Amino acid sequence: MIKGLLSALLVLAAVSTSLGKPDKQAGKKEKRVPQTLSRGWGDELIWAQTYEEALFKSKTSNKPLMVILHLEDCPHSSALKQAFANSKELQKLADEDFILLNLVYETTDKHLSPDGQYVPRILFVDPTLTVRADITGRYSNRLYAYEPSDISLLISNMQKAKTVLKSEL
Repeated sequence: MIKGLLSALLVLAAVSTSLGKPDKQAGKKEKRVPQTLSRGWGDELIWAQTYEEALFKSKTSNKPLMVILHLEDCPHSSALKQAFANSKELQKLADEDFILLNLVYETTDKHLSPDGQYVPRILFVDPTLTVRADITGRYSNRLYAYEPSDISLLISNMQKAKTVLKSEL
């Protein structure tokens, strides 16, 4: 009987000490950043949720729409995303003068894939809802593709989308 009581007491002591110890993981909560519409392209920027919403905002605000088509697990998309997010000049221009949308899926609008469905690609749509096929990157086989080293060209094309808009409307 004494052995039984000692065994029970020992089990009770072991359970109570393991419950009383602070869990090392509990003190170090992993910081989780909430998923936003920016998907890492610029958390300070205002992003449209859908293509239809972006077109409406572009038309009503008279600002050009910049559409970024990318994939989360694509190394080229990730590299461009990092360069895009780190460019203060690009972020400022995007914030002040553009309606922004980034899509991780293909849209049903075939005008957004004039030369194929590759990623990443960036297209501009003016407030008259016309895709600006004339504003392209530097690659002849992927007209709307940009690489991290092309950020200055992208900024130049953003300026062009903005000025063409003002001169045509």
